[in-house]
Amino acid sequence: MARACAAAASALAAAAMAVDRAYADGSFHFPPFSSSPSPSSPAAAATAAATPAAPSAGDPHPAAEEAPRVRNDNPRTTAAGFDPEALERGAKALREINNSSHAKKVFEAMRKQEETRQAELAAKKAEFEVMKAQHETERQRVIYDEQKKLVQQQAQTKAQMARYEDELARKRMQADHESQRARNQELVKMQEESAIRQEQTRRATEEQIQAQRRQTERERAEIERETIRVKALAEAEGRAHEAKLAEDVNRRMLIERAKAEREKWISAINTTFEHVGGGLRAILTDQNKLVVAVGGVTALAAGIYTTREGAKVVWGYVDRILGQPSLIRESSRGKYPWSGSLSRAMNSLLKRKTESGSSGKNGNGFGDVILNPSLQKRIEQLAGATANTKAHQAPFRNMLFYGPPGTGKTMAARELAKKSGLDYALMTGGDVAPLGPQAVTKIHQLFDWAKKSRRGLLLFIDEADAFLCERNKTYMSEAQRSALNALLFRTGDQSKDIVLALATNRPGDLDSAVADRVDEALEFPLPGEDERFKLLKLYLEKYIARAGEQKPGFLSFFRRQPQKIEIKGITDDIIREAAAKTEGFSGREIAKLLASVQAAVYGSKDCELTPSLFREVVDYKVAEHQQRRKLADTEGGGA
Repeated sequence: MARACAAAASALAAAAMAVDRAYADGSFHFPPFSSSPSPSSPAAAATAAATPAAPSAGDPHPAAEEAPRVRNDNPRTTAAGFDPEALERGAKALREINNSSHAKKVFEAMRKQEETRQAELAAKKAEFEVMKAQHETERQRVIYDEQKKLVQQQAQTKAQMARYEDELARKRMQADHESQRARNQELVKMQEESAIRQEQTRRATEEQIQAQRRQTERERAEIERETIRVKALAEAEGRAHEAKLAEDVNRRMLIERAKAEREKWISAINTTFEHVGGGLRAILTDQNKLVVAVGGVTALAAGIYTTREGAKVVWGYVDRILGQPSLIRESSRGKYPWSGSLSRAMNSLLKRKTESGSSGKNGNGFGDVILNPSLQKRIEQLAGATANTKAHQAPFRNMLFYGPPGTGKTMAARELAKKSGLDYALMTGGDVAPLGPQAVTKIHQLFDWAKKSRRGLLLFIDEADAFLCERNKTYMSEAQRSALNALLFRTGDQSKDIVLALATNRPGDLDSAVADRVDEALEFPLPGEDERFKLLKLYLEKYIARAGEQKPGFLSFFRRQPQKIEIKGITDDIIREAAAKTEGFSGREIAKLLASVQAAVYGSKDCELTPSLFREVVDYKVAEHQQRRKLADTEGGGA
């Protein structure tokens, strides 16, 4: 019986599970056991179990509509997947249980199973609550992390916004500064243009005043010329009237005098031709006299020709042995040892007087040479050392003068020779190349001639880079290379007779062997403002104050005395202003500037040098100098 009860309970549980599975997808569950009162009979229970639950009135969707239709592959089940046989078996088991005496135990066991199941469900619910709490904690942590990231992003965004606003403010301030700078530049430009317009207006006004003054002077001169012309016409008319009165008397006297002179000359000519004709007739008629006359004329012609050619040969030999070499352009020695002794003595006396007067006047011991004080001191030291070297019979030291053109290298070499008591000779490097194969012979002749100087000779080679350039140059001819080798051969040892002074604008082009011969290298820079001031004063005195002065002599009484230039208002301040404007000028350019001032003065009417004329010429030459420098820079950049 107990076994039958157990079978019935298992059948009932299976039926309940089947029912549970059948209605799992519905809108609600109908558990097999609930708290509602049990049916009064097993049949009612079976009927209740077999009858499906009706939907509640309040449910808007019936269960039949809610439950999805399941495909029925089992022919014993319904279309909804419900097996009625299990329910029938459960109902049958319930009836057996009800009829059995152990029904109460069965229901008690079923109740315990349900309680166990409820406990399991509660445990699962508690586990689900724990999982839910963990999930909530995790969600709160994620929310906190997200909020933290959001706060960081907001802080970064604020920082970026602050940087962006700062950048905008900086750019706005920079744009304001740029606009202010542009306005300032525009204002400065407007001020400069206004100043230029004012200067142009002032110059135009001055030019107009000068034009009116010149027009007035021209009208005055025209009136004076007209007055002189009228006076001359009146005087000429008077003289013509007087000459007309004495014209007849003079004509008669001249006619009589001409007749007497003509008769005298006619008689003299006739007498001369008679004598010449008689002599020719005598020579032509006498054969001996004719031969003697022809022989005498031939011998005279042959003697003249022979004497002339012999004199040329002898003079060429003397000139080659004793004369000055053809490469020398300028020298303090005479062309021949005996020539010019008296003239050199007179010139030395005059130069001493001039140097003493000039040194006493401006304190410059170098005459017309104005150099930088340190460079001038160095040259004076070299002059003293060279003089002492010659006195002690020690070897001389060779020198190199380099710097821009027109800075006084040649003049300094000449003054150095004079101060050291040496003779002076000047040659240029450009004269060597045209000699061709004869260059080597001419150079040896030059050094042989230089050694004959008893006082020693300073040989100054200007533009030395013309033939003393680097020997590995492709454009250097064989004759130039031979000439360079000849000079290197003659200057290989220290000489006691010759001081070699080289001058060049490009010292880097010299051959390395030539540079090795140099003992002293002196740079001649462009003159500074103080040197330019002294040069301006020097050449102002030379070209303006003493313009037209002639050397004293017998012929000076018969020469026409030029008009003397009158200087008005040229002070040291004006000269110093010109010295400041002529920055970058060499000594030669300053001399040309004063020569232009002299020409402008001679071109004026009154032959006067005024400050306005002086400034005008200075400004013109400064602008010309700047234009030349721009052209030189342009050509150098294009090359």
